[in-house]
Amino acid sequence: MLSQRMQEALNVQVVMEAQSSQAYLAMGSWADIQPGLKGVTKFFFKHSDEERMHMLKLIHYINERGGFAIVPALKQPVLTFVSLKQAFEELFAHEVKVSEGINELVDMSLQEKDYATHNFLQWYVNEQIEEERLARECNDKLELIGDDKSGLYLFDRDIMTMENGERR
Repeated sequence: MLSQRMQEALNVQVVMEAQSSQAYLAMGSWADIQPGLKGVTKFFFKHSDEERMHMLKLIHYINERGGFAIVPALKQPVLTFVSLKQAFEELFAHEVKVSEGINELVDMSLQEKDYATHNFLQWYVNEQIEEERLARECNDKLELIGDDKSGLYLFDRDIMTMENGERR
């Protein structure tokens, strides 16, 4: 059984995952109207779906442990970006914020000796390591590319390969 405090904290994380999903959906919509960014568009839409699945996983866990998961109302995400680099900087900032939330939950689960929740959260800890790595790698590549359009073309073409964990 979840404590009231843990239930509330997990519901805060549900909001965070939902907001990330919406933010990436908005990024995908923005990328979709930019010329030549079909790979980036797919990347953002796929990440939106993944964040939604992360949210659903939390909702199911809260309810299975005797709590009540609350489906959140969401704020309007940022809809436009001055550049692809800015969009990916936002993506990285979102992932860092999500990681901070997960780390706080892990700490709380240990304080409360809620080892079932601690165990459940380990999947999120590992997922965030990968998410931050990918976002950092995308930002590093965009920094190298600068304003080079041929580099941007290759980035767009290769982004789904980067996402699948193929490393340099």
